[in-house]
Order: sequence, then C-alpha cells, then structure tokens
Amino acid sequence: MKYICSRCKETEEVTTHKPKCHCGGLWKLDFIPPKFDTDLIDKDTWGLFRYRAFMPVIGDTWKDISLGEGMTPVIQFDEDVMLKMDYFMPTLSFKDRGAAMLIAHCKEIGVDSVVQDSSGNAGNSVAAYCAKAGIECEIFVPEGTSPKKIDMIEAHNAKVNIVPGSRDHCADVCRDKVDSEKKYYANHVYNPFFYEGTKTYIYEVYEQLNRIPKNIFVPLGNGTLFIGVIKGLEELLMSGIIKNMPNIIAVQSEYCDPFAKAVLNGETSPVKVIPKATMAEGIAIGIPMRGEEILEYIYQYNIEVIIAPEDKILEARGMLAAKGVYCEHTTAASYAAYLNYCELKGKTSDCLISMCGSGLKSDH
Repeated sequence: MKYICSRCKETEEVTTHKPKCHCGGLWKLDFIPPKFDTDLIDKDTWGLFRYRAFMPVIGDTWKDISLGEGMTPVIQFDEDVMLKMDYFMPTLSFKDRGAAMLIAHCKEIGVDSVVQDSSGNAGNSVAAYCAKAGIECEIFVPEGTSPKKIDMIEAHNAKVNIVPGSRDHCADVCRDKVDSEKKYYANHVYNPFFYEGTKTYIYEVYEQLNRIPKNIFVPLGNGTLFIGVIKGLEELLMSGIIKNMPNIIAVQSEYCDPFAKAVLNGETSPVKVIPKATMAEGIAIGIPMRGEEILEYIYQYNIEVIIAPEDKILEARGMLAAKGVYCEHTTAASYAAYLNYCELKGKTSDCLISMCGSGLKSDH
C-alpha cells in the first residue's frame, strides 16, 4: 500500500509526512480491499471499524483511537425519504468517520502534532480524535464559524486560529503553516485516509437495509462525503453486491456552486466562484482542491448536481425539526435541495439523505 500522486503518478510511502507530491498533485491511496462480504464484518465491534477488513487499517491502533463512531441509524422520515442519522456521532457530525481513520493512521506512523483547516465540523472531529490519541492539534477556522463549534474544538485542548476572510483563504493560511513549519497536515481534503473512513457510510447503509436506495443525495463542497460514497459504492459494484450505481444527486449551495456551473457548461474543472455568505457554510467551498477528480466521478456516473435555494434552507430545517430531526443549516440544505429536485423532476421515492451535523452546532 502506497500513496500515488493524482497528477504525475509518482508513488510515496504512506509513512511520509508530506501533505502532497512534489509536483503539487494530491495523494490517492493505492489500496484495493477484498471483495465486500458481510461474513468479513466483525459484528463484535460496534462502530465503523467493524469493516476494517475493507479498510487500510494497520495493527490495532484503532482500538485506542475509536470513540464509538459509526453505526448510525437509518430512519424512515416519510414515504419517500430515509435519513441516515450521522449526527449521532461523538462530535455530532459525519466527519468522525474520516477523522477516526486518519488519526489512527497518524498514531500508527508516529505523528505527534497536526494542523488542519475547517469550517468547523472536521476541525472538531480531528481535535477530538487527537485528544484521544495524545496528539497535539491546531485548527484554523474562517471568521463566522459557529461559536459552538469553536467551543467544542477548544474543549478538546486544541488551539484555534480564527482567520478573517473566506473559507478558502483560511485553508491557504493553514497550508502556509504546513509549508513553513513542516507540520503534519491532517486535512480531510488532502489526506486519502479520510475517505477510507467516510466510505463506511455506504457499508452501513447496505448492512442496515440489505440494499442500496435508488436515490442518494450527497452534500458537495470539498467532497469529503461525496468521494467516500463513490468509493463505497464502487467497492460494492466490484464485489457484485449491487448490480448498478444508484442515482446520485450532489447538493451545492445556491451561493457557492462551482460544480453546478461546471456541469452546466460541460467543463472538466470547477468554475471559479466567489462564495457569498450562506447558511450552508459547510459546503461553501469556492476552490475545491479535488475538483477535477470529483468532476470525473460526476461525468463517469452521470451524477446530477442540484442547488439548495438559500431562501428555503430555514424552511427545510423547520420541516425536519417539526418531525423530531434537529439538524444544522448545512444539513438542512440537503433537504431543501431534495424538495427543489422534486419540484423540477416530480415525486421522487426511495431517497436517502445524510443528516451530517447536529442543529446544536449552528444556532448562531
């Protein structure tokens, strides 16, 4: 198992602390799991590491890192929609899937200090798992990040830097520190071990339902869950567990839609956009670093991209809460996008939507 550069195809040992290839390309992981088989699931482990037979897990370090993440329920919201309750996680967001895998890897290769940039949820997850692992952690967040997310990060004894300007600028400031101080960049976009955690979203859905729903709505900013979903589905396809790729609908914010604009024009790189202030802060990424890779998936699998209307996000959040589901604004944007999709396409049944973050995180 090695890293392979997405640009020049040069390989590197996974023990490296380099955040990317010398050519600037981001790492992919040269890892092929065995064919998915429910008999290989460790049913005595309650959490996503029950699937470690299909993950790049080395040794037993995960046992000391896990906080019991994963195994979130799928609930029937109405006759057409199921919700995957991923805010039932230790840090109240789906990012725990990737952080558990990534920080277990960091611990395994002897990393003792990390930095990361985030709109809040990923930073909170990395901070929590670093606290469990005994790894020093510093998180960069953009101004306007939910104070409650910042409080949670600091509670895990991580240092928080609030950066003026956009989410993309925040990432640039953090990467400057990585370059100048040679810190390990525990980033959910750069590091492919993160996606080896988020792909368990699909494993769980299949194990829980014994099938994959026909329509899967996935929020799309940097692609943390999107890439994991694609990887998980590809592995089920290659294993013969499913016969066809389901209809995947990627959700973008009306005020930050580089992929939607790219698909509209048939472009192979995300369109450069300047994000406007949006309640869907978690997907407000104007410069997605794996943009070309994500667009390749979009075109390969005929993935639709739908907009979450900004003026419908609070209404969607209220509709969810009125039936007992209290999610954050970015998560509500996915339901707003589903409602928009139904207006455009008509009644759409057998849909799965991820409840990515708790509402307690965005009451600000």
